[in-house]
Parts: sequence; structure tokens; C-alpha cells
Amino acid sequence: MKISDIKKVCVAGGGLMGRQIALNAAIHGFDTYLTDSMGDVLAAVEKWSGEYLAGRVAKGKLTQEQADAAKASFHLCPELKDAAEGAQLVIEAILEDRDVKLDFYKKVGAIAPEDAILASNSSWMPSSTFIACVSNPGRLANIHYFNPALAMKLVEVVRGEHTADDTVQTLVEFSVVNGKTPIRVNKEIEGFVVNRVLRALRDEAFYLVDEGVCTPQEVDLGVELGLNYPMGPFRLLDLTGIDLNYLSSTTRWKETGIKPNGYDIIKEKYEKHEWGRKTGKGFYDYTDKK
Repeated sequence: MKISDIKKVCVAGGGLMGRQIALNAAIHGFDTYLTDSMGDVLAAVEKWSGEYLAGRVAKGKLTQEQADAAKASFHLCPELKDAAEGAQLVIEAILEDRDVKLDFYKKVGAIAPEDAILASNSSWMPSSTFIACVSNPGRLANIHYFNPALAMKLVEVVRGEHTADDTVQTLVEFSVVNGKTPIRVNKEIEGFVVNRVLRALRDEAFYLVDEGVCTPQEVDLGVELGLNYPMGPFRLLDLTGIDLNYLSSTTRWKETGIKPNGYDIIKEKYEKHEWGRKTGKGFYDYTDKK
């Protein structure tokens, strides 16, 4: 599979990441099909995409002709079959749940063409997890976008031992064509590159809070003003989703037997539905900004 062979892109999952990955591809000229089994999600995506494109035109970031072309290339499909059939690239951005993803790859493996690339946007579940679900594991890899996917430039392209060379190269080229800067992660490792570095910072930040040294907000101020980071670890958690962090932390605990620093804090916020910006409250309150 070469980049020139990619005519149809399927993105599975209409959540925060999936919708942005799909619209980004449509803006850059790919005929893109976003699928989600929940009709209310697709309805929300339709409204959001129209507002986003109109906003880009108003700001002079896109011409009206470019926005119209992107809209024409951006298709919403409630059925996976319609979205994945005939696609040369499938990007999975569904719920970060192992069983849900395994079921998805079994289904899409039987629908998409035999040589279609199947790439997971998961930030912590490597593509080797899904080898048994497909007949051609050489087409499996991770393509990890960062939130917000429309704005963030970095993409991690992760090679598993099973991943074919041309799969990696095509995903790298696809990232570049979509205005991103890819880095190659040459072996599967939990957390890949960026999240491993971030986790080291976050673990220490949670340790400081757990020990009563300072508050999350004070950690953020220290990191932002002392290290010149654009966003502290807790403010970043609010942006990326406390729910996702809780799920990945739970899996990490089960796999290592070591309870992550700050787990009880995250668990409490997860159970209270304080997931960050998406719910209006996390470590900060966003209700007055809605």
C-alpha cells in the first residue's frame, strides 16, 4: 500500500479524537467516512463540523471553496460496513476498552479490503493486541494523534514486530500530507514516546499532591511558570480527559500490580463524572466558559 493508493479513509469513532482526525483528513483532500453506531453522536458531529469549517473561513484559515470541498469529502456513516468497505485506510478511535476494540477489529477485518491498513489511535494499546483478529497482521500499526487532533502537529507512528515496512512508510507519508509531523516509534512500548515522558512528570506531580506538598493548581503554576510548559500536568489532564486517564491507570495497575500515584484522586473524579473540559469540571471549573 502506497500513499497514492489511499482514496478512501474510514475513521471509526465519532468522539473528540475521531471526529477531528476525520475532518482533518477531509480538509486535506481525502474522501473520509466517519462511522459511529450512535446516531446522536453523528448528529452532534454534523453540527460541530459545519461550525468548525465556518469558523475557519471567518478567520481566514480556509477559503470558502476549501471549506466546501472538505464538507463534500466528509461523510457520516452509522454503519461500519458502509464506511470501511473499499477503504484503503481505517483509523480506529473508539472507546479505550480492550474487549470493545477486539470486537471492532474482528468486524472490520472481515469488511475492509485484505490489504487495507488498520491503524489504531490508541495511546496505550499497541496494535499487536489485535493480531488474532485479522488475517494480514502486516497491515496493523498505531497512528497516535494528540488532542486536539486538528491543531496538534505531532503524530506517533508505532511499528509492531508484525507491522510491514510499507505500512509504516505509508502512515508516515499520510501524516505529512495531513499537515502533521510524524515520529517513528520503532518498537511497541507501553505509552509510546510522549506519554512515557509525560507519565514521568505526572507521576511526580501526583506524588506531590498525595503527600500534601501542594495542590494540583500549584503544581501547574510551578510547571508553567518555572519550566515554561504551555500547560501543567493537571490542566492537561482536563484537556485530554480524566476518564481516559482513569481507564489507562486502571489497566496499568492490573498489568504491573503497582498502584499509580494519584489513582484515588482520578478514581474519585471519574466516579463524579468530573472528566475535565468535556464535562465542564475536572481539576478546574469550566462551567462559566460554556
